[in-house]
Formats: sequence, structure tokens, C-alpha cells
Amino acid sequence: MIDVEHRPPRARRGPTAAARWLAVGSVVMLLVVACGWIPGTVGTAVAAALPWLGLVLLSLLVAAVFLARRVIILILVPALLWIVAMAPALPTLPGPTGSESASGAELTVVSQNVRARSGGATASATELAQSDADVIALVELDGDSLSAAQDALATEYPHSYTVGTVGVWSRYPLTNAEPLTLGLSWKRALRVEVQVPSAPVAVYVLHAASVRPGHQQDRDTMLSGIAEEIAADPAESVIAVGDFNAPSTDPSLAALRAEADGVRPTDGTLGFTWPVAFPLVRIDQVFVRGLDVVTSSTMRAGNSDHLATVTRVR
Repeated sequence: MIDVEHRPPRARRGPTAAARWLAVGSVVMLLVVACGWIPGTVGTAVAAALPWLGLVLLSLLVAAVFLARRVIILILVPALLWIVAMAPALPTLPGPTGSESASGAELTVVSQNVRARSGGATASATELAQSDADVIALVELDGDSLSAAQDALATEYPHSYTVGTVGVWSRYPLTNAEPLTLGLSWKRALRVEVQVPSAPVAVYVLHAASVRPGHQQDRDTMLSGIAEEIAADPAESVIAVGDFNAPSTDPSLAALRAEADGVRPTDGTLGFTWPVAFPLVRIDQVFVRGLDVVTSSTMRAGNSDHLATVTRVR
């Protein structure tokens, strides 16, 4: 008689360990995404990374399908929160074209940070004009780039207004032009009224202060300031463009989003604008009030480190 030693079955440590790590990853992602609503440096940092956190969540979900299906529901919680947080930045469908709607004339507004001292203002201005824009807004203009842009646009865009490092050129007459300090001691923003044949449109051009770790109060002050200006603006149609130095989901844009609609890309992308070599984040924004967005996209122009935003409204 042979005595066979009875051994207990070996525990399935692999799937259990995988489930544990996936659960921990889900909790961490939930906390990180939730931090995107915290005003200040934390919220800005999370907003910049938020689109890419979607790839992390997708990786967790795929791993769960193959390794530990019991934690899929746990991963769906931060995934749903991510979708809610990303809502202001997700692409949307184009609006009806002029042939499909008779609700008013269309206006195309392009905007770009031309990067001071890059020597590319002429190329940027020329290429943006070729987009058949009605209004061109340029920011981060120094003395040389301002002169270059004026020379390049003078013929096709005879109406212009500049202040500080920002400027706007238009095919249509401009009225009620004014500089804006937005709570700071220098002028990096402006407001004009573009006399479109159908109805005037108030155009704001903004170059928000830069953001550095621990130093973003000036930017937040400017973003709050432009929200207050638009809230008090009696114009029926308003569009605000420029380099906001804030990702689309940045909590510092909350006050502005309460007064105007953030324009989302209609070209199927997330509309990233910076850096131009490999765009990682959308910091050049467009907001509208009283206007319907027909299309919204980006384009490369000149040798700036920012892509330009191209917005067609009605």
C-alpha cells in the first residue's frame, strides 16, 4: 500500500495580487482626477495631465479584463469621473453651415501666440490670412513682431487695434476699442467691437500671465478679470480668444465658463495647441456668448511654439 501525501491546493496568488494592485490603482486615479476641481496649482497640474490620465485608466481597464474582472466596476468609477471632468474639453460635432441655416452671417476668427523674438510674426500673419479669416488676433507681440504683423496684414485687414503685447486685425471696421488690465498693472488684453454687417460682435483678446510652480496668482487674477468684464458686457454677441495659459478643464476658468461657452474642437481631436512639435495640452482657448459655433480647429502657422485656433461662428 502506497501512502500518498496529501497536499493542500496551492493558492492562486497571481489573480489575487493583480486584483489588489488594480484596485489600488483605481483608488489612486479616483483621487487624482478629483483633485482637478481644486483651485490653484494642484487643479492646474491635474487639468494639464487629465487627457493623458484617460490612457492610464484605459490600461487599467484592459488589464482588469484579462487579469481580474471582478475589479472592473471599481475601475469604472474613476473612469466615469474622468469623463465628467473632461466634458469641457471633449470634441463635439460641427454646427450647421451657412447653406443649412439662415440665422446670420458667419465670422471666422483665428488667434495665435506668435512667440516673442521668434522672428516668425510675418510668416504667422501671412499664413493665418490665407485661412480666409475675418479677424486675426495675435499675442506675445514684441516691437519687431508687431511691426512685421502690421506690414503683412495692412492690405487685407485695414482695421486694427493693438495694446501692449496683443493685437487684432479685421476686414470689418472696429469700434469702441479699449485696453484691459484685468486687475494687473500692465495691459495684456483688449476689447473691440467688430462691425459685422449682420450685427456687431465684441471681441476680447487675452494673453494671460504665465504659470510657474507656485506662481500663478497673476494668471488667475486675469482670468477672473476677463470673466467679470464679459459678465458686465452689454453686447449680445461676444467671443474671447487668446493664450489663456490654462488647460480647458482648469478650475480657474470656472468663472468664465459661467459667463460664456467654452468652444470645443469640431475636428475630432482635443484641440491641443502647445507645444507645436508635439502638442500635449490646449492652453489657447476660445469662449463665446450669443454665437453659434460652426467649426473649431487648430492650424500650424509661422515658427511659433503654439498652434493657432481657428473658429467659425454665426
